[in-house]
Amino acid sequence: MEIDYWLERWKQGEIGFHQNETNPYLRQYWQELSLAQGSQVFVPLCGKSRDMLWLHEQGHSLLGVELSAIAVHAFFVENRLSPQRVTSGKFDRYAVNGISILCGNFFDLGKDDLAKVSAVYDRASLIALPPQLRKRYVDHLVNILPAATQILFITFDYPQSEMLGPPFAVSPGEVAALYQQHAEIRLLAQIDVLAQNQRFRERGLSQLQESVFLLTTH
Repeated sequence: MEIDYWLERWKQGEIGFHQNETNPYLRQYWQELSLAQGSQVFVPLCGKSRDMLWLHEQGHSLLGVELSAIAVHAFFVENRLSPQRVTSGKFDRYAVNGISILCGNFFDLGKDDLAKVSAVYDRASLIALPPQLRKRYVDHLVNILPAATQILFITFDYPQSEMLGPPFAVSPGEVAALYQQHAEIRLLAQIDVLAQNQRFRERGLSQLQESVFLLTTH
């Protein structure tokens, strides 16, 4: 059901979660990772995020995974890139100039797929998932990542009773509960962003807070 839901969202162009500009927290906090030039960065549930271009401009190679072929095609077309497409296991891999996107199900990824990854940029993955899938997502991610991988993790929280998800509310406490056995957790910032988000105010939210974490897997 969740797979069909997100495929339909892309098909209908209902992608309010997509940001047309580079995420400001990515720009502000990426330096906290002190990542070497040429390191590979993994972007789960990447959509057609322009954040991947910014990361590439910082000297990193990019590996994304995305369920929707529409999103993958849009990323390359909108950025005037012509990737090579190769079928690899359960994924179609699109690659050009150090940017690769695997089109398929995140849960089909294995350790071999992420063997060269040094860091993860994870914006809004958990808020796209209902509660029953979040632990499965986190457990799978940390299981297939190399040890000591850094994760810049961005999420947001609001009173769940005030709005049906997605996007769902994910509190800092839930992030701690999900990751504390798998990673060191450092909270970099918490920001009240309700005033800047009219569409969420119109949906009845009284509070909206974004949080930025730096996680380091064990």
